[in-house]
Amino acid sequence: MKLHTQFLKQAHDFLWGGDLDAVSGLRRRLVLSLRMLYAIGRDLGEGQLTLRAMSLVYTTLLSLVPLIALSFSVLKGFGVHNQVRPFLLSLLAPFGDKGVEITDEVIGFVNNIKVGVLGALGLGLLVYTVITLLQKIEMAFNFVWRVKRARPLSQRFSQYLSVLMIGPLLIFSAVGVTAAFFGSKMVQSLIAVEPFGVLVESAATLLPFLLVIAAFTFVYMLMPNTRVRLGSALVGASVWGFAAFIAASNKYTAIYAGFAIVIFSMIWLYLNWLIVLIGASLSFYHQNPAQLASPRRDLRLSNRLKEKIALLATTFIGRNFYTSAPAWSLEALAGRLNVAPPSVEGVMSAMQRAGFITETADDPPRYLPARSFETITVKELLDTVRSAEEEPGLGAEILPHEPGVESLFARLDAAADESLQGRSLRELALADIEPVDSRAGVR
Repeated sequence: MKLHTQFLKQAHDFLWGGDLDAVSGLRRRLVLSLRMLYAIGRDLGEGQLTLRAMSLVYTTLLSLVPLIALSFSVLKGFGVHNQVRPFLLSLLAPFGDKGVEITDEVIGFVNNIKVGVLGALGLGLLVYTVITLLQKIEMAFNFVWRVKRARPLSQRFSQYLSVLMIGPLLIFSAVGVTAAFFGSKMVQSLIAVEPFGVLVESAATLLPFLLVIAAFTFVYMLMPNTRVRLGSALVGASVWGFAAFIAASNKYTAIYAGFAIVIFSMIWLYLNWLIVLIGASLSFYHQNPAQLASPRRDLRLSNRLKEKIALLATTFIGRNFYTSAPAWSLEALAGRLNVAPPSVEGVMSAMQRAGFITETADDPPRYLPARSFETITVKELLDTVRSAEEEPGLGAEILPHEPGVESLFARLDAAADESLQGRSLRELALADIEPVDSRAGVR
């Protein structure tokens, strides 16, 4: 028991005990990689990822036929609808013979849907079912990315419909172009010549997985209601590509051959959605390494840290505003503060509710003073941050009244007022101003 406790302490000290900026590059990458593995394992252990994967299985089963029906109607307009069945067969390859059965059943359901017979109400329900699936996916991705705000309704429908209309066309067009390329006479003649034959054969084997990675890179960038960098999305998508490569093994057919087709379908969908969410987690931690600074999932900021973040944020926002530099976005501020965006967002939301700052309509939104910083004192800002998380009815007024404590609080407030001398946020922003890069607020 003592050795076990000692090992855990040493592991904790190795991962979180030191300043990463002070260690060598190789060790820093190793520690970050181990932290990331720990974070993903912790997220799985807490059960939220598995719970959301199970929820997506149920929604997918309800939405599968309407989704393929809508995609089929789009593809039919471009004359590539005949590729739906081969695509489903390759997707369901781990099912073996049952994959053919599932494909035939799904295609049969799709062919039986008559859009003209459905009417406006039926078509609306069809679209609603598919939109519900995409909304569930966005909610799961927002949870992974610690995003608390969903997209506006108008933006949600426009982006979802773009995915439904353009996504299938791009996927099946890529499949068609690939098939045409490898079936061309020039490529066939190259196959007969070594070593080109081996290279072409290897490319034909890897290309489907590269297409999967490209598709999921697009998904990881689009679905969360936040800006995801291409590199981070690619890191998460590579996990899905690797998983697809492993899942292509025929061994899985032998393992699950005894299961009923419905049970097998649910297990297969669950594993796929779980892999998708793990890839999203990997993208999040790759883009936000500051979120790995603690073994806890949600970083808890001390009051002192919240106050300093608020003072620094208003300083940067005010400085760029008064010097006509580009406004700061949340991600840009988080990078400047060296704190993960979800931790900064809570402080920024408190200042927005107090009417100190406001967001622009840009994408991503940027912060500007909601009113003149000359009319807001530093003391007001600090008081707002200190009381930001107090629930109605749970403020300081419900605590017992003790004269000595009340007197001490009054003296502390008076001392703060005297020390700050009514200093405004504008004075803070422009104090000891240094030359500011006009691109400082752009990320």
